[in-house]
Amino acid sequence: MAISGSAGQPQFIASTGNRSLSNAPLIENSDTDQIVVPDRKSWKNFFAYMGPGFLVSIAYIDPGNFETDLQSGAQYKYELLWIILVASCAALVIQSLAANLGVVTGKHLAEHCRMEYPRVPNFILWVLAEIAIVACDIPEVIGTAFALNMLFNVPIWCGVLLTGLSTLVLLALQQYGVRKLEFLIAFLVLTIAACFFVELHYANPDPKEVLKGLFVPQLKGSGATGLAISLLGAMVMPHNLFLHSALVLSRKIPRSVRGIREACRFYMFESAFALMVAFLINISVISVSGAVCGSSSLNAEDQKSCQDLDLNKASFLLRNVLGSWSSKLFAIALLASGQSSTITGTYAGQYVMQMILSFELPFALVPLLKFTSSETKMGACVNSVAISAITWIIGSLIMAINIYYLMTGFIKLLLHLQIVAAVFLGIFGFSGMAVYLAGIAYLVFRKNKEATHLLAFTMPESRQMTANEQSNASMYCLPREDIVSMQLPQRRSTVDVD
Repeated sequence: MAISGSAGQPQFIASTGNRSLSNAPLIENSDTDQIVVPDRKSWKNFFAYMGPGFLVSIAYIDPGNFETDLQSGAQYKYELLWIILVASCAALVIQSLAANLGVVTGKHLAEHCRMEYPRVPNFILWVLAEIAIVACDIPEVIGTAFALNMLFNVPIWCGVLLTGLSTLVLLALQQYGVRKLEFLIAFLVLTIAACFFVELHYANPDPKEVLKGLFVPQLKGSGATGLAISLLGAMVMPHNLFLHSALVLSRKIPRSVRGIREACRFYMFESAFALMVAFLINISVISVSGAVCGSSSLNAEDQKSCQDLDLNKASFLLRNVLGSWSSKLFAIALLASGQSSTITGTYAGQYVMQMILSFELPFALVPLLKFTSSETKMGACVNSVAISAITWIIGSLIMAINIYYLMTGFIKLLLHLQIVAAVFLGIFGFSGMAVYLAGIAYLVFRKNKEATHLLAFTMPESRQMTANEQSNASMYCLPREDIVSMQLPQRRSTVDVD
């Protein structure tokens, strides 16, 4: 296929120069299993983009989030609902950037990290990423085991084994394409939503108090501040940024200025819809917990449960106050949440094995913000100055909150230890914190060195390539089996396109 373009159908190409073939960005894909978006200007294209947003939304409604929501409602009723609103808006902005990076460059965030950073930092991040993924999966597996115990009286240890087995079975859907998995996850998300909306109907919270909690910020006491930090920190997961930038590559979009901009716009709409469902679920959990624990008719045992509410106690509380069917609905929602979370967690883990993930949020968020603000990587789709400023402010606040929470938690731990143990652990811990901050500073201040080399043929008066650049430019069809069929990649030789 000759490299050519016209004013009516602008085409993106990859200009490689002296770069190696392995670093050439994905522009075309010959895989017939990829979901093809029609090259037309129509709102019907939106349905072709539906799917990835639901997979990433699971991270916002996993069992860990549910437990924090329950504690927030039990202790402070509806006062912290505004935190969920702010966090959801920030999550939409950041997730949209992750999707844009994959759409524009044809490479997901993990691939950009692999190309951009030296081998030693990449290896360190890979090891830490494996630990981080396991840590993310632990509450999800335990939450699913709790749900199986509530529904079928399955022992917790047996529930853990069943969760792992069922996750592997459900992931077998990968051989039928990513679309089947997206439908499954969407079904589970809607199941969670239906269960908690029914719970909300039973609980019947005061709408005026709920609206006040949503739009009137307030923090009463250090306990509320700690819970607010937990709610905010749980709303932006580092593995989600890598996952979202990879999932968008399962669509084969028209490689034109209009096609790319349409894809970015529709992915933002699709993410907004999925995150809105997750937002409503979190609001429902907090409202149910606040309405139940704020009831004046609670007996002493239920009041004690509300003081230290977790996933296991929540079922007994709902059963005693709202009826047995309510606790069953909670168990079904928890089962759907835990199972879908382990699926997406395992799915994201595949990109760790292929390439790179980051340990903790800054090591995923900083590269994302830098890459999407870089003209050498994003071309004409680079973030504007206003968007860059807003996203860096949001990112800095989220990272500062996470670091503050980590520091205060470590200091509280030291205060409860004996002097000798506190001194040794303090030296080790603060040294590790210094290395951690140095790593963040390295990512922040390091200049991007690798360019994506995306050029566009548009109108005659726009940017044109020289004859020499045209003769050296090539397009490569790299197989995206890691995206389409979710299998580990196999090394294949690249083929020049005539």
